[in-house]
Amino acid sequence: MYNTILKNFLFITILFLAFTGCKNKSVSKTEVLAEPPRHVLLKEQPNTVKTPEGMVWVEGKTFTQGAKSGDAYAMPREQPAHKVMVDGFFIDVTEVTNKQFKAFVKATNYITVAERPIDWEEMKKDVPEGTPKPADSVLQAGSLIFNKNLNSVANMNNYTNWWTWKIGANWRHPEGPKSTIDGKDDYPVVHIAYDDAIAYCKWANRRLPTEAEWESAAQGKNTKSIYTWGNDNSQLNASANTWQGTFPVKNESVDGFELIAPVKSFPPNSIGIYDMLGNVWELTNDWFNVDYYKQLDISKSLINPQGADKTFTPNNPYAKEHVIKGGSFLCHASYCASFRISARMGTNWDSASDHSGFRTVASVEMLE
Repeated sequence: MYNTILKNFLFITILFLAFTGCKNKSVSKTEVLAEPPRHVLLKEQPNTVKTPEGMVWVEGKTFTQGAKSGDAYAMPREQPAHKVMVDGFFIDVTEVTNKQFKAFVKATNYITVAERPIDWEEMKKDVPEGTPKPADSVLQAGSLIFNKNLNSVANMNNYTNWWTWKIGANWRHPEGPKSTIDGKDDYPVVHIAYDDAIAYCKWANRRLPTEAEWESAAQGKNTKSIYTWGNDNSQLNASANTWQGTFPVKNESVDGFELIAPVKSFPPNSIGIYDMLGNVWELTNDWFNVDYYKQLDISKSLINPQGADKTFTPNNPYAKEHVIKGGSFLCHASYCASFRISARMGTNWDSASDHSGFRTVASVEMLE
């Protein structure tokens, strides 16, 4: 189980070196005329359920999911916008921190994907048939880190220019084996793959949010805002940890941080949730499918949507990707501009990096 982008590195290198059938049943007139029961939206927090420590209630509401009117950065995969109804739920006020993840690992002895030995027999299932096995010196446990020592980039379409596969990089050693998280308990845990997040959720009696839940939480008291604070782009540097300057060679750190920041370094949204835009990408439970929104029936509100039935990314057909939301400290207007609520990208189930993490949610029924 290894990082998707490592697979892409290996595949590019190798190429270079090689050069429903149900029977109809009769329906009565009464059945034809009967309307389906309307969904009763769970809006207010039940009096019988206490707010878990470190979480906040997200009121149930109908809101606009996807690209908003006037959003100059909106991508085709965010369109068309559509109305959704999402029941109330609880969400972490911050991304899961090193301190919280450390407690989980101490209690369970869990080993993350980035720490596990690489099994070529497993890896080759997710690459084109006939791909030669790379050298053992390459197939070692590690993860992706951002190359902050770039002076120039010849091709902005080649992300391998600013990503480095670092053997020994993982949540304990976010920049490689000589780095540490000592003194960084309040930083978001990174180098987390989907399986790692799911394991943490099971231990904590939590789950990952759906994409719709994530957007509902990010909206706060709003229903159709571009950003967590509203629609004013001029507030970006004061409200989120992103990239300023020339990506990826020079970060002017106008917002006070060159790379990752401790949680709660920026103001919360209207319901007290921090860092939903910028800092680190956040995993959701939905499959990533670039065509999902285009396949929806948007003539009526969707109720608690669970995302696409299958994953689909044209430029990465072997990937099994989940939706990630919110952008990271690397987001810049000239590149991904994913510091918006509707922004959505995919990450492979076994992918991890130094700018991706997660936060958890809890439904009322999980706590009753």
